[in-house]
Amino acid sequence: MKKFWVSFYYLFPAIILVLFTPTSIAQLTPSENRIIFQVQKLLQYPQVLQGWTNWTNFCFLPPSPSLKIVCSNGHVTELTIVGNKSSPSSHSPITASLNSIQTLSASFSIDSLFTVMTKLSNLKVLSLVSLGLWGPLPAKINRFWSMEVLNISSNFIHGEIPSSISSMKNLRSLVLADNLFNGSVPDLTRLTSLEELNLGGNKLGPEFPSVENNLVSIILRKNSLRYQIPPQLMHFDKLQIFDISSNEMFGNIPTSLFSLPSLQYLNLATNHLRGNLSVNIACSSALTYVDISSNLLQGKLPSCLGSLSSKAKVLYSGNCLSTTRKLNDQQHPSSYCKKEAALAVKPPQAKMAKKESGMELGLVLGIIGGVVGIAALLALLIAFILRKSKAERLDHKIHRSVADKFSARASSRPNIDARRVPQTMRLAAVGLPPYCIFTSEEIEDATNNFDPSNLIGEGSQGQLYKGWLRDGSVVLVNCIKIKQKGLPRSIMQHLEVLPNLRHRHIVSVLGHCVITHQDPPQTTSTVFVVFEHVSNVSLRDQLTDGRKREMLKWPQRMAISIGIARGIHFLHTGVAPAIFGNNLKIENILLDDSLNAKVSKYSIPLPSKVRTHYPICSTNNAEKEDIYQLGVILLEIITGKQITSSSEVEELKDELEKGSSEAASILRSAIDPSLRGTYAYESMKTAVQITMNCLYKVSSNRPSIEDVLWNLQYSMQVQESWTSSGNLSTKL
Repeated sequence: MKKFWVSFYYLFPAIILVLFTPTSIAQLTPSENRIIFQVQKLLQYPQVLQGWTNWTNFCFLPPSPSLKIVCSNGHVTELTIVGNKSSPSSHSPITASLNSIQTLSASFSIDSLFTVMTKLSNLKVLSLVSLGLWGPLPAKINRFWSMEVLNISSNFIHGEIPSSISSMKNLRSLVLADNLFNGSVPDLTRLTSLEELNLGGNKLGPEFPSVENNLVSIILRKNSLRYQIPPQLMHFDKLQIFDISSNEMFGNIPTSLFSLPSLQYLNLATNHLRGNLSVNIACSSALTYVDISSNLLQGKLPSCLGSLSSKAKVLYSGNCLSTTRKLNDQQHPSSYCKKEAALAVKPPQAKMAKKESGMELGLVLGIIGGVVGIAALLALLIAFILRKSKAERLDHKIHRSVADKFSARASSRPNIDARRVPQTMRLAAVGLPPYCIFTSEEIEDATNNFDPSNLIGEGSQGQLYKGWLRDGSVVLVNCIKIKQKGLPRSIMQHLEVLPNLRHRHIVSVLGHCVITHQDPPQTTSTVFVVFEHVSNVSLRDQLTDGRKREMLKWPQRMAISIGIARGIHFLHTGVAPAIFGNNLKIENILLDDSLNAKVSKYSIPLPSKVRTHYPICSTNNAEKEDIYQLGVILLEIITGKQITSSSEVEELKDELEKGSSEAASILRSAIDPSLRGTYAYESMKTAVQITMNCLYKVSSNRPSIEDVLWNLQYSMQVQESWTSSGNLSTKL
């Protein structure tokens, strides 16, 4: 008995500690533990959820960009799962194929998934991104009584958004972007706590959603909205981001929209907005980005937008504005906007005429008992109207700028915060494995203990080794050594951007490893950045090899040019902070087996690199230097000539400039002879002109990457129209 009391005396503090330890430190309740395993099964065991056992304590799993589980009092309050499957928005019209579309198998049931998940009654944050979910969103979604943040973006969920979502009164953020939702958006005015609404990249419309005026962010880009901008927006004093680009919005732009006190980002590009903007409108002092390009606007550019250009990005090409700035001279004549404005309103009228004809037909048939002759006559009349409407839409499609088909504006974002970078941008590289934090042993195994035979190169970005992972895949390992005071925290801050460097048109980052050694007063760290390996050749090799060069006709070179521009556009706008000063060279543009262009050896944003790339005050210079270097690459693509000096750049530029301004025959003599007979003159001329603009000696006169991408894609559309009309054999 004495031994018992002695033991009890020593064990008593431990017993008290266990009894009074909060349940958040313990395992989940058995029921919620089972639910997590059910979710794993219903999602068909994605890579990020593998490796769990009955002993896994979900509340203590280390958070990562792909998986985060937060517990409180034995309940799950936050669940984030990010897969690596593609979404509808990641497939361009050129590259999309059934084989590349990744959804869960036919046995998947979205109804079963949400039936199980709604049993997590304390869930406040739910993110199910890029998991291949498909099917209509169940109405039982409103069973998440406590839900504050709902993100199910980058999947294949279709059908209408259930009206029951309007009863989730605690919602602060609703992100359903990059799915296949269609139909009208339900009334969301009951969601008084809602601050962020992102429904971009769907097929929603035609009405503009009804929302409360507490919203901070409204993103409705790339949908089927065919409506006027509601004047009620003038009361949205908290609104910071408003993006309705790539829709069919029509009518005038409310002048009060530009003066909303909190507005930072305004994107109205690629719509049918028309009329004259008041020259004397007021602009919010908070604005950092305005895009009104590719609309039907006329008259003069408001003076406040002109003055904003010094501190904000302002885009307005593709309208009928009378401007004096050479960089933004890409305007249509006023007759174009008048014609297109007329076409823009005809389809709804034709639809209304069809509806009224149907009503009249029903009335006539009811009165005269279905006279066959009149019915046949009305049927012919309706067929005529439909054919005429179709012809008008076709004409509209041919004359409308390429932004309707390939919109660079639709994906651009302000670099406000890394959390606001769209998920589809961060996971735009289809088919890559999940991001991985490698161990030092895995890095050593991959490079065979850094065998000199595996060393590919060495430069300002460190040593580059070829390696093989344990699954047999080939990778590139960049070894960077850094010495600084207080380094570990600084490195961790900069490493946060690495998992976002994954895109179809850059050599993507697969993972990293950091080894730190204390060497007072300094800390030495070695950062290993693991890149995907591109097995084909560089663009320079392709252009200098006579046989391979013949494979690159003008359509292939245009696709490669657009790919390069998209890669640069991603580095400039798809990550936060943006990455400039990328030392772009044609030998650093790699081509995979499908001739898909990938930008390699871009700037790795680590502490020592961030300070040596460019001073903070000259970020714009670094951005414009990238544009100049892109112009040099385009120059080599067009002429087929290898450029080794700045004097050669000026000679070729002068030759092309002379040809584009004088005659087609002179331009033809400056272009790679192997392209003869494969290009449309207008396509080539557009590409030449934007190349010339990139090579302006004064950096401030060079276009933005959005403008470059817009022009290249327009050139591609002209080329496709020319090719489809059977002109491929016409020698130019």
